[in-house]
Amino acid sequence: MPMSENYKKRLADILPQIVNTFGTPFHIYDEKGIKETCQKLNIAFKNINGFKEFFAVKALPNPSIMKIMKEMGFGFDCSSTPEIKLARQISSVKDDIMFTSNNTSNSQFETALENSGCILNLDDISLISKLTKTPPDLICFRYNPGPRRKGNKIIGNPVESKYGVSHDQIIDAYSQSLKLGIKRFGIHTMLASNELNYEYMVETTRMLLDIIELVCDNLNITFEFINIGGGLGIPYTPDAAPFDIDAMANEITQLFKKFNGHHGWTPKLYMESGRYITGPHGVLVTSVINHKNIYRKYVGVDASMSALMRPGMYDAYHHIHIHGKEDFDVLEKVDVVGALCENIDKFAVQRNLPATVKGDILVIHDTGAHGHAMGFNYNGHLRPKELLLKEDSSVVMIRRAETMDDYFSTLNFEPKTLHFKEA
Repeated sequence: MPMSENYKKRLADILPQIVNTFGTPFHIYDEKGIKETCQKLNIAFKNINGFKEFFAVKALPNPSIMKIMKEMGFGFDCSSTPEIKLARQISSVKDDIMFTSNNTSNSQFETALENSGCILNLDDISLISKLTKTPPDLICFRYNPGPRRKGNKIIGNPVESKYGVSHDQIIDAYSQSLKLGIKRFGIHTMLASNELNYEYMVETTRMLLDIIELVCDNLNITFEFINIGGGLGIPYTPDAAPFDIDAMANEITQLFKKFNGHHGWTPKLYMESGRYITGPHGVLVTSVINHKNIYRKYVGVDASMSALMRPGMYDAYHHIHIHGKEDFDVLEKVDVVGALCENIDKFAVQRNLPATVKGDILVIHDTGAHGHAMGFNYNGHLRPKELLLKEDSSVVMIRRAETMDDYFSTLNFEPKTLHFKEA
């Protein structure tokens, strides 16, 4: 169910005051809901020794949100230098940070290995050569099973994926690491995104346990952890069933017990969920500013897809309610649109909604992951502010809205010209 009823009610009671104080548009996140989901995840996997969630920073790269994760015992999955720096800014060190990059440059590795370093998760066997000068004490590889598994519609077919070390390369990858003197090992994979079938994640766990068994038999090494990635889905549509985290945890726990019975040891279990943790606990609040009636009826709002690109990019559904009109019986079929010069700049297409007037407040659900984070500046549109509804019902701004000074800042620079002599 999009947006919990508890969050919806607490927000509704104070939404007009928030709009009057901060102005629209804005993303607003629910601290209470985020903490409850974090706690639910930790409890579900409590019987696996060493379980740890590494929050996918790409989903919501805001230090105020990341501090909540840190308080709940989470680490951070980072895919770029700025994401690593964000994690370090809130005092995350070494084994709290997993660097899962692809097409990685030397400078990115240098940043990753600075200070106390982090867990390096290599995306390709060729990247081992970039670590020969200062090999880390622990290394992980991202495994791509190729035709042995099917991805889902968002991630796609593993054979066509640019990510990971192939099945035929995986033993050689760890063999080369041993030659560098590395003695600690992990393995990772990421095969699905927004997956609502928990059994897919159970099979991913089974696959990784089989792979480390294969590598251990060939190289006589053990693994500190397996990382089954993220990809746990959320029910964007009102009729979708929620992800069954308890069933997933129970079946994975049994797999770990079975592995331990055969080998006398088990790896730790790592995950890197993002959407599942914050997605349902964020909404985009925007105001109606225009109406247009031609071949279709259009409701124009003061946000555009530069604040939420998922509907335009993926044809993704985000539930919408109109503040104060949730119980209206008379509905009209409309497109809810922004102001970009792109026809895909729509938050809803032919959606049945109550009739609106200028100034009505629209609440677009499930924007707590891959919402603000995927923002952009096409047409010179500026990304909106981010707010946090605290557990004590106070509201704080955790990122200001972009300004035109921000937009033009990269045009202010020291001139630099390369001259050529005429031949």
